[in-house]
Amino acid sequence: MGYNKENFRRIREAFATKYRTARERADRRLEEAWAAVPGLREADIELSRVGLEIMKAISAGGDTAAMIAKIRVRNEELQAKRSKLLRAAGYPADYTDLQYDCPACCDSGYADGVMCECMRRELIIAGCESSGIAQLMREQNFDNFTLDYYSSNIKHYEIMENVLTTAFRFANGFSEVGSGNLLFIGGTGLGKTHLSSAVAKRVIERGFDVLYVSAQGLISDFERERFGGGSYSGDGRDVGRYFYCDLLIVDDLGAEVTNQFTVSCLYNVINTRLNLRKSIIISTNLSKKELESRYAERITSRIFGEYKILAFAGTDVRRQKLSQK
Repeated sequence: MGYNKENFRRIREAFATKYRTARERADRRLEEAWAAVPGLREADIELSRVGLEIMKAISAGGDTAAMIAKIRVRNEELQAKRSKLLRAAGYPADYTDLQYDCPACCDSGYADGVMCECMRRELIIAGCESSGIAQLMREQNFDNFTLDYYSSNIKHYEIMENVLTTAFRFANGFSEVGSGNLLFIGGTGLGKTHLSSAVAKRVIERGFDVLYVSAQGLISDFERERFGGGSYSGDGRDVGRYFYCDLLIVDDLGAEVTNQFTVSCLYNVINTRLNLRKSIIISTNLSKKELESRYAERITSRIFGEYKILAFAGTDVRRQKLSQK
């Protein structure tokens, strides 16, 4: 999987801290209980000796079953004694036990060599935040995309049914490389942003690094890098992610100012990602003819030659929603 590297590093560190904290808290509770509960320290010392006896019995070989059974009975007696001492002093029986947020992985992030669901959940949350559209994905996803707004025209309905099916399959079959590219093309209010957000959410949930940006935002970040003295400036993103994230979604192509610099930036991103077989979804309100007249042939030839074109149809959904209020 291609989880965002910075998110992965940060969350691994957070899990390591949680693990250490849980052990430190258990050690403090144990020291407190030893000081407050007469006989508890002695019981624990004897328990540790019982553990050593079990290990010695195993390493000695021979008929160890009876010996181990006898030691195990002693261990259970001491555990019962320990619990009784704690409860008599007003403590829960498990007061000195290690207490993890996630018992399945003991706050390590992995259980039996497989990433635990708790860590995966944290990575998904982080992925949503670093995608740039966390709020949008909560509001616009596959669950609440409906074809009802296209049902007044059977041709439009069939077109959008195919668009939805294609986007859904793209998201559910997405892989780190070689998943192809999509161009969402059509007028305003037809669902391009909604389906872009839906794809982003699903791909992030499947464990991939997604970056969602407007065309203007992308250009602004490259301007900051070139004229601002580094990849990070203000609230700009690291432009390296535009080349290497698993899925880049560029919204509203055509809304940015077009000049030699912006065209060069777009070409660099599009061409590099094609060479790396990294996927892009581009959405635009411009027609094919308008795109060809606005951008250099080296850009449009790559888009129309390497992208699956999904032409949206219908009547402005936003206006339909307003008219229903």
